[in-house]
Amino acid sequence: MTKSELAKSLFESGCNCSQSVAAAFADEIRLDEELIKRLTLGFGGGVGRMREVCGAVSGMAFVISALYNEDKGSVYARIQDVAGQFKEQNGSIVCRELLSLDIKGADSPAPQPRTKEYYKKPCSQLVAMSADILEKYIASHPYSINS
Repeated sequence: MTKSELAKSLFESGCNCSQSVAAAFADEIRLDEELIKRLTLGFGGGVGRMREVCGAVSGMAFVISALYNEDKGSVYARIQDVAGQFKEQNGSIVCRELLSLDIKGADSPAPQPRTKEYYKKPCSQLVAMSADILEKYIASHPYSINS
């Protein structure tokens, strides 16, 4: 199963966007999947469901931060690279813009029920795309987890 397929499966089983992307890379990060889900829970829905930076992008940032033992500037550059690829493909990295929501600021903190209507949103595709971007990035930018 590709990381893209795994991330989409995690999302469709109830994980939020950030959890889905980050947990798909549990084997590379060498952390327990449940711990990763707990650590990335608050980044879903555009950070605490405020509809800011897409949780899938935050999930990519989490994975890069865990894998690349470098100075801040180098890690930031890596995150900007993958976020830039995401933005190039989607036009934005902002949750409310990706979902065409007409809101400013915070949305209700209550997560939406996972219904057929919920899955009509593009989130599962964005999660899969993020995992694919990240998988390709990692393959072309080797890391040493012990560095």
